[in-house]
Amino acid sequence: MRTPAPTGTTTTAPGPTGRLDRYFEITRRGSSWSREVRGGIVTFVTMAYIVILNPLILGGFSADQAAQDVAGGWLQNNQVAAVTALTAGVMTILFGAVARLPFAFAAGLGINSFLAVNVVQDVTWPEAMGLVVINGLVITILAVTGLRGLIFNAVPAALKTAITVGIGLFIAFIGLVDSGFVRTSGTASPPVQLGDAGSIASLPTVTFVIGLVSIAVLMARRVKGAILIGIVGTTVISIVLEAIFRVGPSLGQDADKWNLNAPVLPTQIVALPDLSLIGDVSFGAFARIGVLSAVMLVFTLVFTNFFDAMGTMTGLAKASGVAEADGTFPRLRSALIVEGVGAIAGGATSSSSNTVFVESASGIGEGARTGFASVVTGLLFILAMFFTPLTQVVPLEVASAALVIVGALMVSQIKDIDWTDFSVALPVFLTIIVMPLTYSIANGIGVGFISWVIVRALSGRARGISPLLWIVAAGFLVYFVRGPIEALLA
Repeated sequence: MRTPAPTGTTTTAPGPTGRLDRYFEITRRGSSWSREVRGGIVTFVTMAYIVILNPLILGGFSADQAAQDVAGGWLQNNQVAAVTALTAGVMTILFGAVARLPFAFAAGLGINSFLAVNVVQDVTWPEAMGLVVINGLVITILAVTGLRGLIFNAVPAALKTAITVGIGLFIAFIGLVDSGFVRTSGTASPPVQLGDAGSIASLPTVTFVIGLVSIAVLMARRVKGAILIGIVGTTVISIVLEAIFRVGPSLGQDADKWNLNAPVLPTQIVALPDLSLIGDVSFGAFARIGVLSAVMLVFTLVFTNFFDAMGTMTGLAKASGVAEADGTFPRLRSALIVEGVGAIAGGATSSSSNTVFVESASGIGEGARTGFASVVTGLLFILAMFFTPLTQVVPLEVASAALVIVGALMVSQIKDIDWTDFSVALPVFLTIIVMPLTYSIANGIGVGFISWVIVRALSGRARGISPLLWIVAAGFLVYFVRGPIEALLA
């Protein structure tokens, strides 16, 4: 007869399942296999839009509507979609297995837009991806040597909490914008408005509201799988509405249509992936535009990649309950190294730098606490290579509802910040507010670091500031004024 476990301890079953449980720490973190699978599925569903959106940013269906490089080259939509799903899947599985945290990877939206709009005006696509690979190598070296971890640890606890809250506001704002609930006004003041000229009566936005309310009610009633149930249920409603009213996709032209993809059942389910872009990399940018100009581009990529990921990991670690009081979390160095490898892999596959996705918070909100959820998400991305048409079923408006819900959960941590000390309150406030207003996690972190150093130093508290924080703040100053520097170098 088996001896009962002492009170206050957890046990896992013997055999392969028990070993997996111990490795991923599922029981130890108060989770279960079903919660991890559910969380992994929710994260994938919330992130699946990247398989559609990344090809639209980096590539196109023809040369005249794609982002052409300096030599007239362009990337084909189907090829970018295939490598986007493949790289996201491989990196998410790797991160889940090594770092054992419920964080998923995909092509970073900030960097892919920077490549398509700015970088390829001066270099070819293979050369641009070569710069992404170098960016990843730099980040990986910083992580391996421990310098990246030292910078992470040098960030004050108040700023780490502010980063979490700022990310919460940021992803909620992303959800509100992607759903059409908040739109640009097209004027200088006000820059944004409610819906289309104050109206939120379009069918896609109404679907978003239905999803938001449905998930909120399910969560308030403590229904297990609330986010996943809400996403699936609202997707079914959207398919029915599209079948009746034939709204169609907006394609950036009509505010009353679906933002990215119309929710229709695909005529084709399976499609073989075209992986021709793997290895299409060149390091000729240094010869084409000069060493200094190429170095400035790498500097911009490193800063964006480095601090976006750091901020996202901080927020997700807190949201999943694995963060320590100082904001660190288990296997920090391993997580940072894998994140650097994601940038290398993204450049090598021409899918753009792969990094931790803030949408992972949706799976965490569903209950994911371990890397097994990431393995589930990664496997679904691998499958998405072959089932690309199915990724277009869930409309962006439905995924946006989940983002707003998770944003609300993350903002709740604002209660842990001491607002009575203004030398803390101002940097924290700027960190939180700059992220959504500039659509950049890195910008919020940079403004927070700079203001923390200046305000704390001038108020007589310079001794409490880490030397690394001074260095990083100075680096952000260069980052924020890089435009004139790049113009001089050009």
